[in-house]
Amino acid sequence: MASSFLLFLFGLFLVSHLPPSAANLRERTSLFRSQLISEPPSGVTAPTTFFEVTKPIPLPKTKPCSYLALQHDFAHTYGKPPVLADYSPASHCSFPQKLAKIVIEWTAACKGRQFDRIFGVWLGGVEILRSCTAEPRATGIVWTVKKDVTRYYSLLMTNQTLAVYLGNIVDRTYTGVYHVNVTFHYYPSEGNYVNSGADANDLIDFGADLILPISRNLPLNDGIWFEIENSKDLKGEEFKIPPNVYRAVLEVYVSFHENDEFWFGNYPNEYVYANNLTGVAGNGPFREVVVGLDGSIVGAIWPFTVIYTGGVNPLLWRPITGIGSFDLPSYDIEITPFLGTILDGKDHKFTFSVTNALNVWYIDANLHLWLDKRSQKTQGKLLEHSSSPLTLSLLSNFTGFDGSFVTNVSRSIVSTGWVESSHGVITTKSLQEFDYSNFMYLGNEGNLQIIQQVINLNNSLDTMLSSPFNLSAISFKKFGLHLHSDSIDKGNGMYVSVANVTLDLEEKEEETSEFASSSSWLKNLQNGQGYMLVKGNLVVSGLGSTQQEYHFIGDESCYFRNVSSSNYTILHDEQRDSCGYAKRWPFPAQ
Repeated sequence: MASSFLLFLFGLFLVSHLPPSAANLRERTSLFRSQLISEPPSGVTAPTTFFEVTKPIPLPKTKPCSYLALQHDFAHTYGKPPVLADYSPASHCSFPQKLAKIVIEWTAACKGRQFDRIFGVWLGGVEILRSCTAEPRATGIVWTVKKDVTRYYSLLMTNQTLAVYLGNIVDRTYTGVYHVNVTFHYYPSEGNYVNSGADANDLIDFGADLILPISRNLPLNDGIWFEIENSKDLKGEEFKIPPNVYRAVLEVYVSFHENDEFWFGNYPNEYVYANNLTGVAGNGPFREVVVGLDGSIVGAIWPFTVIYTGGVNPLLWRPITGIGSFDLPSYDIEITPFLGTILDGKDHKFTFSVTNALNVWYIDANLHLWLDKRSQKTQGKLLEHSSSPLTLSLLSNFTGFDGSFVTNVSRSIVSTGWVESSHGVITTKSLQEFDYSNFMYLGNEGNLQIIQQVINLNNSLDTMLSSPFNLSAISFKKFGLHLHSDSIDKGNGMYVSVANVTLDLEEKEEETSEFASSSSWLKNLQNGQGYMLVKGNLVVSGLGSTQQEYHFIGDESCYFRNVSSSNYTILHDEQRDSCGYAKRWPFPAQ
């Protein structure tokens, strides 16, 4: 389950020093959640539509062919193999020309009581969607996730096995069954697709020619993710690539659960030891997914702080869910500089570990490979590779249960290599730069926790051909989190849980070449305020309010949305897809 920890937050209650009414809160969490989600406002009978705020997928004006690939009711599926279905697009749709877009649509309905559940969708062993279910209510909910999966084009055009894992438990208390449809929409291009055959045109990303899954082997109980259980755990899989590869990208899916679901608020170990705490999540607030190739670090992932639909305070995410909760991000690592070391026809191995990890992280990956169709063999060489060690500092200042902690971390990884193919000699330089800061304050005898965290990611990719063609791609990302949570004793076995959270996602991307240039900017800001009054094992009352502003500015499209909600009700919703408003929103400085 995606949120098996405290209802409203990780170490909000320190069981070693709280009064008896709160000391066993950890054991009562499940009852809190089920009681809370089963009580809709009076007079409400219709299902509620939940949604994640994101920009619409740009689609051609052509009429799509739609294919219902799976329909299933997920009930007693926890710890069992994924549900399988035959995927055969050609038997359902006629494709007279190259498709412009392929979209997967996940539609689900649920009624009753249920936890949030993490789930995955695989095609031929390749993960194409990872998501979290919404938590239902007695009158029912529905939600839809649409994702552009055109990058899996080569896989989507062939017969495959579709697999969906959604581990769910249904009993007398948790009654919610997830009724799911998985549909694919295929959009033809508006005109005839013509490939000029030019080298530069061949390098434009129409999707990889081959995609290899890097995931756990049989048995397939509870999905095919690698499960990272601790900081020393190392999981991986061997692979072999064809001899005519000229580009390789590793796409990594990541999600965090149990003791690390709220890793960004985990206590430093020195604080845990000094206060003789048990049953709390430690190892500090920093996490890093490390990707290895044949024993060498080739990339890292500092993940976005996705909060699942039952996290912090479940009422915050009804009906507006947290950023990334319905479509968890995947992360790309350029492997092209290392082709010279793996184009030898032998088996090689990708491995995954998580710095400071507690249980449990679910990780798998897809290796996207571009093949030289005019050559049977390519060759290459790694010219430079440098992976700087983590630079980490922790400044602690605490007395007893109260105090402050400042954690700063940085790292850089740079790789350069060349590949010779029918396109000529292609030299690729990949650079990853990471910067992290986390300020944590604990007060009110440890019941008050304030977190301010920022992750900055700067990635660049330079591709140079022997012919006069250079392509430069730069990406700047900022992941921001602010969290304020407190527990206030009201006496008579009652207390109030208060939690305010801000999620901030900012991205700027630029691509330039001799032929064209493009840029885009995204700013996605979400604020939530919630409280719960708890007595005994019951939530007496509670309220969650959420406000979100989404701004996207691209060369050809823009999108703006300002939406707010309170206690399941949309209070304001303003949307615009014209770029006229964007003139008031200049691109941020680097």
